[in-house]
Amino acid sequence: MTIDSSQPDGARSLVQINRLHFGYGDRPILRDVSLQIPLGKVTAIMGASGGGKTTLLRLISGQNRPAPGTVLFDGVDVGAQNTKGLYALRRRMGMLFQFGALFTDMTVFENVAFPLREHSSLPEDLLRSIVLMKLNAVGLRGARDLLPSEISGGMARRVALARAIALDPELIMYDEPFAGLDPIALGTTARLIRRLNDALGTTSVLVSHDLDETFSIADHVVILANGAIAEQGTPEQIRHSQDPLVQQFVQGAFDGPVKFHYPGQSLAQDFLSEAPHNRRHSA
Repeated sequence: MTIDSSQPDGARSLVQINRLHFGYGDRPILRDVSLQIPLGKVTAIMGASGGGKTTLLRLISGQNRPAPGTVLFDGVDVGAQNTKGLYALRRRMGMLFQFGALFTDMTVFENVAFPLREHSSLPEDLLRSIVLMKLNAVGLRGARDLLPSEISGGMARRVALARAIALDPELIMYDEPFAGLDPIALGTTARLIRRLNDALGTTSVLVSHDLDETFSIADHVVILANGAIAEQGTPEQIRHSQDPLVQQFVQGAFDGPVKFHYPGQSLAQDFLSEAPHNRRHSA
């Protein structure tokens, strides 16, 4: 792990991203992004839709590889790993997918047990104890025999969180953990993320659009815009940023650097000029 002077109190970084570029085909997504994820903290990645937030999680977990640039996890270059090395790194990471992504034909218990069965050779009695402890941590030990279809969306998100911490990962990544939740479930999930991060001593990276809940639990906030980092700092620093784009995002303003209309020719050009099909017809 490295010491990064840009982090509060010289905090150590578990993940370090250096001069990262990434795109899909000819469409650039991230441009020259450098970022440190401080050890033991909750870091929120925020910004407008399509800004590369989920892509950044995929790069950290090695699902995508930067070109060029590097992603270091505990000093190890993720993009340089072969399949075996990548799987070894991923065992040290947990992932809460958007909407939970539970196995619908498995019980709550078996969903949480799945990573333990895949990545360990624990005896069944010990495995059972670990699963029940993880479910108890998210308040769902009593729901262990239910199927995902028999529980609410908020409960399903908490089961997915129990599965994400099953292997006691050093890093937990959350992709839109608050999407589609009612206010009670949203608040419960937010408090769980903060409480588990502190109780387990993990490092958390959170992608979210929910400003209030995210700011209430995050230590460090990164705003992505136009493929680059527009601003980063504590939630309070982000709220008081003078950057017009950051202010538009924080305030949810209609007018600002992010325009309502997709770029194109003017109304006069569209409505007052002769349409192509009319030209063809008159010809």
